Amino acid sequence: MGEIKVSPDYNWFRSTVPLKKIIVDDDDSKVWSLYDAGPRSIRCPLIFLPPVSGTADVFFQQILALTGWGYRVIALQYPVYWDHLEFCDGFRKLLDHLQLDKVHLFGASLGGFLAQKFAEYTHKSPRVQSLILCNAFSDTSIFNQTWTANSFWLMPAFMLKKIVLGNFASGPLDPEMADGIDFMVDRLESLGQSELASRLTLNCQNSYVEPHKIRDIPVTIMDVFDQSALSTEAKEEMYKLYPNARRAHLKTGGNFPYLCRSAEVNLYIQIHLLQFHGTRYAAIDPSMVSAEELEVQKISLHTSNEHEEQ
Repeated sequence: MGEIKVSPDYNWFRSTVPLKKIIVDDDDSKVWSLYDAGPRSIRCPLIFLPPVSGTADVFFQQILALTGWGYRVIALQYPVYWDHLEFCDGFRKLLDHLQLDKVHLFGASLGGFLAQKFAEYTHKSPRVQSLILCNAFSDTSIFNQTWTANSFWLMPAFMLKKIVLGNFASGPLDPEMADGIDFMVDRLESLGQSELASRLTLNCQNSYVEPHKIRDIPVTIMDVFDQSALSTEAKEEMYKLYPNARRAHLKTGGNFPYLCRSAEVNLYIQIHLLQFHGTRYAAIDPSMVSAEELEVQKISLHTSNEHEEQ
């Protein structure tokens, strides 16, 4: 139990990458927590947005791998925001504070929905260069809880945790997926009542993405073929919304592939970001490009050969 929390990789991450806390709103209680790793010279980094149950460190395997390749990566944890507009305004202020004009966003589940809403919110003065949407959705009505969204703030923490845990996979799982769920349960336990209530409110508040406002943004849709909290209908809706999106399918991975299938997820992220190499929107140190590209091509070739043999 809890293998990830005591793993050498996680401990190395916690001891080498500092957690920063930043306030950008007038309300001092709204604190953004983030890990910012990789070369500061990069002005268009990849930013990770977690799911309802996640903290910034759920992306530690992406941070370790991608910064090793020369990428600048930022993983965030949200303050307490109660509606999408308030979140988007706060996130824009955070990017201003970090002096980042445009960014690439990787959003998992709720994080994916918020990434789309932020791209939509800033479409007249774009701040999002590209999107990687992992197990994401485009319409909150899929959870059939829009009518309860306004009452989450009243519920005690144990009830909110029960709601979130209801979406976690049960039954027989491979060891990596079981470890991933254990880690996410541990992260969930670290969240307070208002943090959880606000995230569930954002997750279920009646809202949908307006695709015509973000149709020019390069998108990769990442999802899994095994059991996850996302219905087949929700996945199909995402494909319809982004007909030109690249698709990154993982055979298995459940709700948290970035934890239990990190090598595959990292590869898909690198493939997505390759299209920006050599431009001002590259998320990688230019001196690292050739070696990194060669490695990605080698891994891709190896992966495709494996699939052909199966």
